[in-house]
Amino acid sequence: MSTKGENHTNGGQILVKREPRTLEFTKKGVKTGTDFANTMSALMSDVIEGTITPQVANAVCNAGGKLLKVVEMQYKYGKPQNRQSECEPLLLAPGKQD
Repeated sequence: MSTKGENHTNGGQILVKREPRTLEFTKKGVKTGTDFANTMSALMSDVIEGTITPQVANAVCNAGGKLLKVVEMQYKYGKPQNRQSECEPLLLAPGKQD
């Protein structure tokens, strides 16, 4: 993956690859559905532009799918905390709680 300021030549032209757009969203964290949608949208653009490899994009998509599954399970099996239907976080593995 190329980083900001790295130069490449293409038939005599100098091309400057920029940082992937996805980093703008992932540095802040993916906490909401909007964050997730923006990250995935930026990821698609990055793959098309060649700033992220297809292998990295595949790994991000797999992790994103698992993240969505956890949220789905939390809503399906978690105990409601209040009237606004927020759910208590699910315990994924027994052990010491923070």
